[in-house]
Amino acid sequence: MTGNRASARRRFGRGALLALAALVVIGLALASMSVGSMRIPFGEVLGGIFSPSGSINDLILTTVRLPRTLAGLLVGASLAVAGAIMQALTRNPLASPGILGVNAGAALAVVIAVLLLGNPPLATYALFGLVGALLAGALVYALAAAPGVGASSPLRLALAGAVLAAFLGSLTTALLLLDLNTLDQVRFWTAGSLAGRDMELLRLTAPYMLAGLLLSVPLARQLTALSLGDDVARGLGVRSGWIKLVAGLVAVLLAGGSVALAGPIGFVGLVAPHLARFIVGVDYRWIVPLSALLGAALVSLGDVGARLAAKPNEIPVGVLMALIGAPFFIYLARTRMRR
Repeated sequence: MTGNRASARRRFGRGALLALAALVVIGLALASMSVGSMRIPFGEVLGGIFSPSGSINDLILTTVRLPRTLAGLLVGASLAVAGAIMQALTRNPLASPGILGVNAGAALAVVIAVLLLGNPPLATYALFGLVGALLAGALVYALAAAPGVGASSPLRLALAGAVLAAFLGSLTTALLLLDLNTLDQVRFWTAGSLAGRDMELLRLTAPYMLAGLLLSVPLARQLTALSLGDDVARGLGVRSGWIKLVAGLVAVLLAGGSVALAGPIGFVGLVAPHLARFIVGVDYRWIVPLSALLGAALVSLGDVGARLAAKPNEIPVGVLMALIGAPFFIYLARTRMRR
């Protein structure tokens, strides 16, 4: 009886934390739609979204800031959940979505798009980036589970991702050096930015990320077992081979859609799952939803900071996230080495 009451208290406490995180995300979303080159009061933000009057502020909200805010929330949540999945699959606390090679695959595909099409619109960037990310993720899994080496293990997956990312990165660099005009066109995208994202771009990429987020929820229990090791997972009745395959596909959908929409934004998939694990423990039924909320909050906060740091200009949110995430990564690496 005492154990049941303690379990209920833990669930209530974790639920309260999720609710608090959701309120923080809502507040940051309102701030994201309020700040910019022209500040819009919070009251007008809500009025412009739910009952627009056709004013200039309403036009800015619906065509510029609302798509950008939604993109930041979706990208942050997707990268964070993809990072949580990769850390469970590889049992490596330093793992992130980039371990699947999706960033490198998307970057190469975008560079090829610019070389072939000249100066394509952002929607074309997103389409090529998504295809490149998905192909890179599929190739990593194929290499990790190549005939003769058995089922893909966390180590093989990490090595295959690192090798493919290095190879694709070298190809991308070579293409950029051969055509400096292409370098000028893609350098802002490769820094990771939410500027200029519109509803059409969201409609193109959001289905992949939303599908990944929805699929991650029923996977959470199996991810907890996998994070404890294959032997433990099998002992608990988890079909680890199939779960790894599905979880890897979900991570590729999430990371690929995010990179296609906003470019490679680093460290979100590393920082958010660690914060979630520190708050709610090792149960992925809580880590996954809290990671999504924390990732959305991190990217939204970074985007607001990127707009205010160099006002009236702005810096790409990917640059600001790197400034935040790099010290965190160094701290984790040093802690891991001491252990």
